[in-house]
Amino acid sequence: MKIHHLLVVIDPTSKDQQPCLARAESLAQNHPEARLTLLLCDYVAALDGGSLFESSGLEKARASLLHNHTVFLERLAAPLRAKGLQVDVQAVWGKRLDRHILQAAQQLKPDLILKTTHHHNALKRLFLTNTDWQLIRHCEVPLWLVKQGEQPVTQICAAVDPLHIDDKPANLDLKLITEARALADSTAATLHLVHCYNPLPRTMVVDATLVVDYQGYADDVKKQHTDAFSDLLGRTEAGQAQQHLLEGYPEEAIPQLVEKLGINLLLLGAVSRSRLESALIGHTAERLLDEVPCDLLIIKPDDFRDPSKPA
Repeated sequence: MKIHHLLVVIDPTSKDQQPCLARAESLAQNHPEARLTLLLCDYVAALDGGSLFESSGLEKARASLLHNHTVFLERLAAPLRAKGLQVDVQAVWGKRLDRHILQAAQQLKPDLILKTTHHHNALKRLFLTNTDWQLIRHCEVPLWLVKQGEQPVTQICAAVDPLHIDDKPANLDLKLITEARALADSTAATLHLVHCYNPLPRTMVVDATLVVDYQGYADDVKKQHTDAFSDLLGRTEAGQAQQHLLEGYPEEAIPQLVEKLGINLLLLGAVSRSRLESALIGHTAERLLDEVPCDLLIIKPDDFRDPSKPA
């Protein structure tokens, strides 16, 4: 992953803390050629009169709001420019933050998007309307969701799926490992690779032979995943990465590993699904978003294209 141009999504509701900007600055320090674009999108319902109620007063009020946001962005950019970084700023008005981020990504072609993420309530999880989830599904470039911007990255973990249970493209795991290795090298972090598997619970096994020898079945499943994990690592340059084969669902096993090892950054692969399928199944990345305290870096396949865009 190149880190030449970083698109940093600034939160207009926070004047003091911008974790994603802190993370972007630390990345830029390791990549002196990097430049940043600070993007701020805001929408105030009281300033949206709709097509039937547009007035010059509302237009001036929105222009004033964007001017104030631009001043705020310039204030954030000043100390970065003083350190020699190239920083551009952009303030926009409108609903649907995810759409404006995707439009900016289409126009600016950044190598990486960084956005602060927060815990999402149960209602948003139920209706899948959250900005972060929309970006996970539709963003074509790597997406870094920041929770701990001030904390240095010392432990990096990439979650892989060598048997492609979730129908991920075969080269995505290789890409995940490559990107994780490059980040670990640039930050002097320890690299971990994790794969989760989950045999059918004893109560769900209906085959009579498996019921009699359930332990044998469980051992066979473990061996199958162990061999696939080893084969994947044999096709990569994982170096001295620590390997973790965990029994359990990813949304349960991975948070425990993150807590145990003090993981700062978790890399996950994601492919876009239909709206209905996502509602019923959900991405592993979406399910883990609220379960881990660390930053998440979402990686897409090289040939990924946002299915919501016209061909």
